[in-house]
Amino acid sequence: MATVVLGTATGADDAVQDADVRAWRFRASVDPDRSFRSWYLRVVANVAKSARRSSGRRAVLELREAATASSDVRDPADEAVTDEERRRAIAAINRLGADDRLVIALRHFEQMTEAEMADVMRCAPGTVKSRLSRAMDRLRAQMREQHSEVAS
Repeated sequence: MATVVLGTATGADDAVQDADVRAWRFRASVDPDRSFRSWYLRVVANVAKSARRSSGRRAVLELREAATASSDVRDPADEAVTDEERRRAIAAINRLGADDRLVIALRHFEQMTEAEMADVMRCAPGTVKSRLSRAMDRLRAQMREQHSEVAS
């Protein structure tokens, strides 16, 4: 999640480590009636947002591809298209604002439920739904704009 909020893998490990230190320091503030995961991810998100603001850079978002041990043979042409589509999606996500990237990361990369997201973002589940909907609309618009630029 720190990678998505920062917009780059560079510094994500540092942000998570800083979040670990901060979480340890403020562990007494954890509400026992709430999910620790949600509390911790909120700390990570806040540290990553602060790191991004202080750095002032918009770096290219890098997502690590999980190494898959697959015995089936893949067509290199299909892989090239998939890689190009992935690069376009990453570029489009990187052009979104921090709040849009956060809500997309929580839902699609962290695979959190709306209730968990609401806890991390400290808002109502209905707010999560609307923010995610608007973020996905903006992402689709970015993808369409990018597609029309490539087609031109």
